Amino acid sequence: MAALKMVQPPVSCSSSGSDCGPLVPVPKIGFVKLPSFSMGLNGSNYARLSLVQATEESNVAMTNGRAAVVSGENPPQMVTNGKAGNIVWHRSSVGKVHRQELLQQKGCVIWITGLSGSGKSTLACALCQALYSRGKLTYILDGDNVRHGLNRDLTFKAEDRAENIRRIGEVAKLFVDAGVICIASVISPYRRDRDACRALLPEGDFIEVFMDVPIEICEARDPKGLYKLARAGKIKGFTGVDDPYEPPLNCELSLPPKGNSCASPSEMAETVMSYLEEKGYLQA
Repeated sequence: MAALKMVQPPVSCSSSGSDCGPLVPVPKIGFVKLPSFSMGLNGSNYARLSLVQATEESNVAMTNGRAAVVSGENPPQMVTNGKAGNIVWHRSSVGKVHRQELLQQKGCVIWITGLSGSGKSTLACALCQALYSRGKLTYILDGDNVRHGLNRDLTFKAEDRAENIRRIGEVAKLFVDAGVICIASVISPYRRDRDACRALLPEGDFIEVFMDVPIEICEARDPKGLYKLARAGKIKGFTGVDDPYEPPLNCELSLPPKGNSCASPSEMAETVMSYLEEKGYLQA
């Protein structure tokens, strides 16, 4: 493999502090052109790597969650986004398109929603395995797993549930930008919260999968014993028992049971895989 030789002039980074003097643009970094080469991925898929050109001096300012390129000829404008002030979005010369070319796939979010016990995590794992077998990079954001770390400070009150989904949506957005197929398996009972996550992404990159399983089936399964505790009054605000679940109105995929039984995890995963294939997410 040929080594990458970087020709780097002295760099002076721009300061985002309000009392550190004028902003100084960062000079361009040049790269010596190398022949492209193939990199194996799981022995079957190959990504063609090519030279990534350094960008001209520029920054991207964030205003109300939207990015806008600011020319390097003028100092970038400091903005306030949420509670954060004096911030500027800095753009990298390696972008989403380059990462997708490297991975030979397109980043997206597969948002699996439904009642507790509907099979969200089971589908997520089956889908992850199916995509892995085809050499595709995925990551699962499981509702319970995320509460072990990132969201460990949140309860199940309505306002905390909203914040829980907001954080998961923002993390999922980062995975999409990285070119990863992100699988979020989370009850996410309120439409407004799911719609807010959808709005974070370009059209088509948020794929809502509804586990359309009646509560009677979910409660009969009760894999964690939570329905029993909720019925006994030991858990308050449990979705489907004493807290509402708002089913999607315009989801991309709905997976209802077949009669009194549900499709197997592999069958459901194949349904989602077919959708991804049709929409072009399994190639760059």
